[in-house]
Amino acid sequence: MVTVNLGVLHYLVDHIYGACVHRTKLSTPFFSRGWGGSKLDLLERAIKQLFPDAVGCNWPPSVVQPQWKTVWESKTACLREGIFKTPCDELLIHALPPESHTARVAFLAPRFVPPHKMACVVHLAGTGDHTFERRLRLGGPLLKENIATMVLESPFYGQRRPRLQRGSKLLCVSDLLLLGSATIVEARSLLHWLENEAGFGKTGICGLSMGGVHAAMVGSLHPTPIAILPFLSPHSAVAAFCEGILQHATAWEALREDAAQNAEMTLEQVRERMRSVLSLTDVTRFPIPKNPQAVIFVAATDDGYIPKHSVMELQRAWPGSEVRWVTGGHVSSFLLHNDHFRKAIVDSLDRLPWKESLS
Repeated sequence: MVTVNLGVLHYLVDHIYGACVHRTKLSTPFFSRGWGGSKLDLLERAIKQLFPDAVGCNWPPSVVQPQWKTVWESKTACLREGIFKTPCDELLIHALPPESHTARVAFLAPRFVPPHKMACVVHLAGTGDHTFERRLRLGGPLLKENIATMVLESPFYGQRRPRLQRGSKLLCVSDLLLLGSATIVEARSLLHWLENEAGFGKTGICGLSMGGVHAAMVGSLHPTPIAILPFLSPHSAVAAFCEGILQHATAWEALREDAAQNAEMTLEQVRERMRSVLSLTDVTRFPIPKNPQAVIFVAATDDGYIPKHSVMELQRAWPGSEVRWVTGGHVSSFLLHNDHFRKAIVDSLDRLPWKESLS
């Protein structure tokens, strides 16, 4: 009888999937057009505005009023889709591709339940999640718990994808920072809408992988306690692109050649520059959330994309937060552990008090 180590098997699945998706020539790698030139310098300055020294002066966010249309209704639930102009400031709007200027959301909610007796969680996109469907499937069973789901389509993804971009492979490093910056701004405005316009009794933010990093940032910046749920997420994009499988999907040579226009660099120096740039995404540099007990990380035991130490770095930075481990790799956990993600959402919201009704 052959004994199979399931941990090794899950880890291998990640690497086999990564080899098929990232190491073949069927698609371009990430950042095939380089760093992003002067746009990268502008973004580095803009992103620093999100860090703790500026937190107190950027709330409330820009108001958004989505234009809604009903997709379907049943006896117990309703799905609507909405659009709104991104509330980013002029610097970010100028840097974003035109296709990303209009944001899209899906909103799945119970019917005939007063908003102040419901919770709503905003779900942010992981790498490669171009549609609403997967996140709506995750949130759908939570309707019976009176938990609504709002799904944001990321800039550079879905109908917001630039014409020249293929799939999820961002063309420049600056695009990754742009995607994150705009997602954070838009998610903060949506939370403000849910709390102050729609009147929900509790709110939360969650995301898988890249979406979990953005969710952690949004939650840390929120002025009041909310549920924060990073799933299969690192503490920083450094862990994903410089340590995990995505390092094999990165156009290091193209980045070296782009950098050589100013100074000759070795590949090792290119990697160090990448670490420096992506350190802007280090969530441990962000404030501790208002209620760390309502932060639940769900991580995989054998994740080929996200090192274990990266998960623990953020948990240590936010004392009182909780890490839950599921058995599997990045890919298998994404496919098999939705029930664990839903349980974390319910438990995190249960750790928050209900807001008083304004009616």
